[in-house]
Amino acid sequence: MIREIQFREALREAMSEEMRRDESVFLMGEEVAEYNGAYKVSQGMLADFGPKRVIDTPITELGFAGIGVGAAMNNLRPIIEFMTFNFSLVAIDQVVNAAAKMHQMSGGHFSVPIVFRGPTGSAGMLAAQHSNPFDSWYANCPGLKVIVPSNPVDAKGLLKSAIRDNDPVIFMESEQMYGDKAHVPEGEFLMPIGVADIRKTGKDVTIVSFGKMMKVALKAAELLQQESNIDAEVIDLRSIRPLDYPTVLNSVKKTNRLVIVEEAWPLGSIATEIAFTIQSNAFDYLDAPVQRITAADTPLAYAPTLIEEYLPNPRKVIDAVKKVMYLN
Repeated sequence: MIREIQFREALREAMSEEMRRDESVFLMGEEVAEYNGAYKVSQGMLADFGPKRVIDTPITELGFAGIGVGAAMNNLRPIIEFMTFNFSLVAIDQVVNAAAKMHQMSGGHFSVPIVFRGPTGSAGMLAAQHSNPFDSWYANCPGLKVIVPSNPVDAKGLLKSAIRDNDPVIFMESEQMYGDKAHVPEGEFLMPIGVADIRKTGKDVTIVSFGKMMKVALKAAELLQQESNIDAEVIDLRSIRPLDYPTVLNSVKKTNRLVIVEEAWPLGSIATEIAFTIQSNAFDYLDAPVQRITAADTPLAYAPTLIEEYLPNPRKVIDAVKKVMYLN
């Protein structure tokens, strides 16, 4: 059966189904139990699974992230919810120096099957300290897998796969997407980690994005078709470590042009990595230099006018597409 549910409900279904399937899975974080989750993702799960498997914590990210890593090393499968990945900075030692490196440092004796999940990036007028895009930061760390879904279907299928994975997984959401709706299959279905999705086929230019920026990319593609009869192919990366290089490469070989849309700051971004890979492996196919649209290279301000200027938007993407097609 397929029915329309919200992004937050898709996440809840994924966690609940995995907790019913496997008693080693549990959820831990601030306000996940009694309050039903800061964004109501875990609504009703305390009643379903009890306080030993849906665990409220103090405001101690370093502490409960460390508990999660230790639990994962002892054959449990924790889901650690950060109220926002901005707060994961307090726990980054446990994520990067413990979870990501333990398998190698133990000579393969310990696996760390843990999921760190929660919202990342901007979510409106939350100012600089609550608006950081950490996708590319964590993707830069060997030993971690990093998933950034753009819709409820992918959110459910990929979260279930993440919970079953034997490696630590960073699962990044958006506060602005929790209410998004889509028709999601009920019951068991998994999506492979590291496989991109061609959301729209096209022949004139390739647009690559992930997470909530997919809305920007798809809207830009729609307007390009309407306004200029430009047929864009749009790729949703879905996971950024591992990256599905072949799907992007094959698309660029067809369209000969590439625009990348990302919310992160420009230096050290996923867009930079993709641009380098394409120019290294498909240089002879490119008819124009690769273009990227990222956030402005500054902390995000509080004022809505500055937020609008800071973030990628469809018009910026359209301008970049016209630039690679030599139309402006």
